Amino acid sequence: MSIQLTRRDEFAVITINRESALNALNYEMLRAIDRVLDEVEASDARSVFFIGAGTKAFCAGADISELLDRSIPEEYAGTRLGQALYSRIESFPIPSIAIVNGHALGGGCELAMACTFRLGTAAARFGLPEVKLGLVPGYGGTQRLPRLVGLAQALEILMTGLSVAADEALRIGLLNRIIDGDPLQAAVQYAREFSKHGLLALRLVRDAALRGANVPLLEGLAIEADLSTVSMRSEDGREGPRAFLEKRPPRIHDR
Repeated sequence: MSIQLTRRDEFAVITINRESALNALNYEMLRAIDRVLDEVEASDARSVFFIGAGTKAFCAGADISELLDRSIPEEYAGTRLGQALYSRIESFPIPSIAIVNGHALGGGCELAMACTFRLGTAAARFGLPEVKLGLVPGYGGTQRLPRLVGLAQALEILMTGLSVAADEALRIGLLNRIIDGDPLQAAVQYAREFSKHGLLALRLVRDAALRGANVPLLEGLAIEADLSTVSMRSEDGREGPRAFLEKRPPRIHDR
């Protein structure tokens, strides 16, 4: 099976297991990830990790053989399939972490950018090389990359097709952290920095930041006010201040 779901402690792990093809994604694999996410959403996992099998590639992008001899409707439907999946990951009820343990190119880079956080080994490399094939990224690359690293830096990456090494990715904001040792264990340690907090609060904080990032400040403040009010009326939002005043840890219920 090319997409595998396992657990590491309280975290779900989705492995792209197509090492012979550098974990390149085809349409059936995209649909399989979507089905696996249904299982994760129904579970008690507190975060979901994405990792590629082996040490050469997180995901080398789309399966090029599927790009040939397709009609315009098929081209468009395939692009929208990838976009819908990655948008689901971006807004998933629990935080997501891309563990980039090698090359993340094309659709693989776009998958990593859809995740809440990105961790990379020293061997991690990011790139959107579609322009070298006369193509435009289709799974959100032209939209998410400028939001992460700024327009000028994004255009340089998009229009040269060159890949970015881990240290440069960290510098420009494409990586959250460079990790060493066992990548999965490093992700567990990283996730525990936030997964101890209520999942509802985490989701509302992320949604406020994502929704507000692309609107004028006053609109963003209105989004923040709405979601802050929701948090204050939640069970965890009432428990947190009470626990603070009583000088005890809060009892988190994720609602």
